Amino acid sequence: MKWILGALSIIGLVITLACCGLSSQIVTEPDYLRIHIRANSNLSVDQNVKYKVKDAIVEALIPVLAGIESKDEAIKVMSENFSYIESVANGVLKKEGFSYTSHAKIDNEFFPTRTYDDITLEEGNYDALILELGSGEGNNWWCILFPAFCFTKTTKSENVVYISRIWEIIKSVF
Repeated sequence: MKWILGALSIIGLVITLACCGLSSQIVTEPDYLRIHIRANSNLSVDQNVKYKVKDAIVEALIPVLAGIESKDEAIKVMSENFSYIESVANGVLKKEGFSYTSHAKIDNEFFPTRTYDDITLEEGNYDALILELGSGEGNNWWCILFPAFCFTKTTKSENVVYISRIWEIIKSVF
């Protein structure tokens, strides 16, 4: 009888954690560094190259972001790497035949409410790495730079490896 009650208690706990754990977390804390890549214009060619630049920037910044443990450190490292970030973006732009270049900066800007998987960032002003392509007047792509939420690496087996500090702690426990 004790075994059945114990099993039922564990099952109830698992169900409770599963239900509660799947709900979206609303975040209003300023401990996030966003990334904002602005296309030159809304022409399809400029929008398409924006995504190619985004892919190259994400790939280039994965090793740069590894080991970063605070938003302040992320801002410092990104600021020290503006020329690298611009050279990666400019390389893609040049390869794709564009004459305009990019410009990177850190700024505090307004972002609308945005949900990334189970994290919702409320609308408001956030510090962000801004990468303008050409005039930067087109539609944009944005995500979370720190913690490195949008900076993942996919292997051939399509397993996602996160480089966030939280993920490193979870891996060390298991």
